[in-house]
Amino acid sequence: MAEPDPVDRLIEQWRRERPDLDLAAMATIGRLGRLSALAGPMVEAGLAPHGLNVGEFDVLAALRRSGEPFTLTPTVLARTLMLSPAAMTNRLDRLEAAGLVTRDLDPGNRRSMRVRLTASGRERVDAAVTDHVANEEQLLSTLSHDDRRTLDDLLRRLLAGIEARVPGRDRSGRRQAR
Repeated sequence: MAEPDPVDRLIEQWRRERPDLDLAAMATIGRLGRLSALAGPMVEAGLAPHGLNVGEFDVLAALRRSGEPFTLTPTVLARTLMLSPAAMTNRLDRLEAAGLVTRDLDPGNRRSMRVRLTASGRERVDAAVTDHVANEEQLLSTLSHDDRRTLDDLLRRLLAGIEARVPGRDRSGRRQAR
């Protein structure tokens, strides 16, 4: 059994005050929140040497993993990253100013734009993803491969259950057609 953590202390205080409640769910959600709060800055720090924050990395990574010609519409990018159009525009403005993406009219639909990863953007995201994966490996190094596989399975099921409860979204987190 692992050593007691700050969540255990919080739960023990609640047990003392509200012994009538089953606090197991509070403990789990508390640990997930604490994990996110602690790991988030470590992930950001891993991307900083590449001149990227997580949001910018996410856009470049979405373009890179889309395959040749590394081009998507702003709408597809926003949906993929679950962002508002305004938030996507702000990210694209920064990335375009840095020379990492371009925005061009879609030749097949002159009312639409296409976002394309530049050669410089591809180099940057390729270097960043290499370091990002190494950083994530380090963050998870206290768990065995079997533990990680079990955790992935449990989190996948938890996410599916929660996503199914979000109004207007399908299991993948995308907005459902009306």
